[in-house]
Amino acid sequence: MTDTIFVSGLSIHARHGVMDHETEVGQRFVIDLELYTDLSEPSRSDRLADTVSYAEVVATTTAAFKNTNYKLLERAAGAVADAILSHFPRIRAVKITVHKPHAPIAAIFDDVGIMLTRSRHP
Repeated sequence: MTDTIFVSGLSIHARHGVMDHETEVGQRFVIDLELYTDLSEPSRSDRLADTVSYAEVVATTTAAFKNTNYKLLERAAGAVADAILSHFPRIRAVKITVHKPHAPIAAIFDDVGIMLTRSRHP
């Protein structure tokens, strides 16, 4: 059985992109996370030590996403996945969606972004 912890709509200002103004000024990105883990122990114990801290996940995600400027969202999301899997041994897999609502595209659109899923290798 796999349970899920999620964080939706995490807004982060960062400087990712291939165009000069994206790396100079930056823009808002929105991140959604799904963290797959076993929550049977904390659902009985009611102890934070038995689960994954949402606050720590948000801090780790923010640092991994902001600390380096990437050209591609795929790489930025990969950095977040790597950081989460390395910092939280209880998490078996992570699904990350990165929205780039102000992408420099000559079109009217509601949303654009990427979604990736990474898991631990046994």
